[in-house]
Amino acid sequence: MSRTVCVVNEFITEAHKVKINAIAEKAGFTVRYYLTKEDATGHIEDCEVLFGHWRSLLHEASGLKWFCCAYAGVDPYVPPFQFPENCMLTNSSGAYGVTIAEHILMVMLMLQRRMPEYTDIVRRRDWVNDLTIRSIQGSRITVLGTGDIGTTFTRRVRALEPASVAGVNRSGKVREGVYDTVHRLDELDSVLPETDILLMALPSTPETIGIMSKERIGLLPKDSILVNVGRGTAVDQAALMEALNSGRLAGAAIDVMVPEPLPTDHPLWDTKNLLITPHIAGNMTLGYTCDKTVDMFCEDLENYIAGRPLKHLVDLKRGY
Repeated sequence: MSRTVCVVNEFITEAHKVKINAIAEKAGFTVRYYLTKEDATGHIEDCEVLFGHWRSLLHEASGLKWFCCAYAGVDPYVPPFQFPENCMLTNSSGAYGVTIAEHILMVMLMLQRRMPEYTDIVRRRDWVNDLTIRSIQGSRITVLGTGDIGTTFTRRVRALEPASVAGVNRSGKVREGVYDTVHRLDELDSVLPETDILLMALPSTPETIGIMSKERIGLLPKDSILVNVGRGTAVDQAALMEALNSGRLAGAAIDVMVPEPLPTDHPLWDTKNLLITPHIAGNMTLGYTCDKTVDMFCEDLENYIAGRPLKHLVDLKRGY
């Protein structure tokens, strides 16, 4: 009986198919492609390997051995969700650094150059041009979460000559030549008062939920900005809104929030000096991201076929 790989991704190109087929068919696998969840539903019962991002398909394949998630975040697959027993999970962390780093630079520059306020001014057809602008040059940046996204951003922002870039992670381990200093999570309270720009790029784990509390938002300097591209659960949104509306915080940009999609009557929409984007920092329309995701899947498909450990394996207990 033929072994089956099912690929359920809307971004797969003919070139991607050629690459996947060359690896799978050499080992005797049949590969089937579906663009959407609806296309795949009812057709993947015999699937041994699944590459995609629709959680609802996981329990359709009774013999599923490996699910490769095309996204980096895997919080939808941890309890209370019942991930299939004896099935391995890999993710695509490492494919999104470029696109999200560019998004971070965009919103940081918009906030430093006061673009939310100038957008309102121009929309009113007013002519005000005396708002005090700020610069990334000379700023003290703190990167909360030093994985692929935080580190890719840091390498790029160096060209804009910040005064310093501090990393914060679980272990306090240093990435040589990237950060000026690296601190453990339990040292965060001492780092925040020395922060002009805070970037949050954290996965959702029990340790990170609510990490940016009202008290910690209060530790940031008054003219600082906060950017969150990790998970909305990491930030006390009520406290963030209060800080922005009162002028206690200079600005913020969030690509992730709770809930998603954000209801039309949610007060976040009307919060001062807040840039909201609808979870598009890692948008799959960027060709590089799609190619990298497929490359990572193919790398582990070769490992899977050869019986080697999967390089991008996720520890469900840790959540990444």
